[in-house]
Amino acid sequence: MKILFLSFYFPPDLSAGSFRSSSLVNSLLTGWPKEVKIELITTLPNRYSSFVKDASASETLPGLTIHRIAIDQHNSSIFGQCKGFVTYFKGVTRHIADNDYDMVFATSGRLMTAILGSHVARKLKKPLYIDIRDIFVDTIYDVLPLKVGVILSPLFSALERYAMNSAGKINLVSAGFLPYFKQRYAKKEFEVFTNGIDDQFLDLQPKRTLKKKQIDQLTVVYAGNIGDGQGLHNIIPGLAKKFQGKLLFKIIGDGSRTHKLTLALKSLGCQNVVILPPVRRDKLIAIYNSADILFLHVNDFTAFKKVLPSKLFEYAATGKPIWAGVAGYAAEFISSKIENSAVFAPCNTNAAILAFENLKMVTYPRKEFKNEFSRGKIMEKMAQSLINFCQNS
Repeated sequence: MKILFLSFYFPPDLSAGSFRSSSLVNSLLTGWPKEVKIELITTLPNRYSSFVKDASASETLPGLTIHRIAIDQHNSSIFGQCKGFVTYFKGVTRHIADNDYDMVFATSGRLMTAILGSHVARKLKKPLYIDIRDIFVDTIYDVLPLKVGVILSPLFSALERYAMNSAGKINLVSAGFLPYFKQRYAKKEFEVFTNGIDDQFLDLQPKRTLKKKQIDQLTVVYAGNIGDGQGLHNIIPGLAKKFQGKLLFKIIGDGSRTHKLTLALKSLGCQNVVILPPVRRDKLIAIYNSADILFLHVNDFTAFKKVLPSKLFEYAATGKPIWAGVAGYAAEFISSKIENSAVFAPCNTNAAILAFENLKMVTYPRKEFKNEFSRGKIMEKMAQSLINFCQNS
């Protein structure tokens, strides 16, 4: 069984899609080492200009061949992402020219890789399994100017239909996506295999500890992308100003709104925010362990009420208090699944201040959560789903 696996990001690049793809590939190869051969086409590390790690353009491993396509650094800007994807699209079509596959798998964060997977599957006349990590059509009006959104929305709706109608099976990374897709594609078969906790975070053994009251300043850590989707520029400056002398904010990451965040902090004279470049996950664990509170935030976009941020899973595994600006499905998930978490309405500084008072400076092991959302266990089930689909197609 030969699988063409399309993922725009793959290790050593840093992204939720990268970690997800790596875990699924590992589950396929360890669960079916003799039956499965994977040809994976991805990109050379490009997500962050401040984090560039060498990787081979081509690798051959037992059961796995990786092709990495070189694209320009884009720092998450819309134009840069579009330009990068065009390069990726062309590279994929070149690589598949003389190859035969039993199926095509595509994991897609911004719809485009799903469209590419659909194009390739139709060209090769092979079954397609799509993994959807976002609803791009739903976010157009939030991330683009209104006039541009009005023009592009019908186009991307048509492209979404093209991708969904090409797929024999579709996985959704968040159960919050189900109403949207079931309403539009009622005849399609959907699975929900979420993101999860990777082994290096599962191996953490946090003990129940109480922070000493005499500590003057607590450290709040955010790790991840700094873009429009996260909206840190809309919340961190106000919180930093309010908690000057009480909280130290450490922002680990990069993205298209880093400069905007920096300017907003400077305009308010905030001295208690440190912005550091992205780091490898082994170093990130040490940063988490040194934190008192972990911070999460998504922008106040209607579409984001359906998402479930992947960062939640590794945050929860640390046992640290979680301070989260989310709404909709994510807010319900956190409130019901993650103890010692405080949820507030995105971009609402006053609500965030009130929510902060509900946090206990205590570390909880969260053993049940870690057991339920082990990435390895989730990806084993998804790998089985993928194998079954290929065998039955």
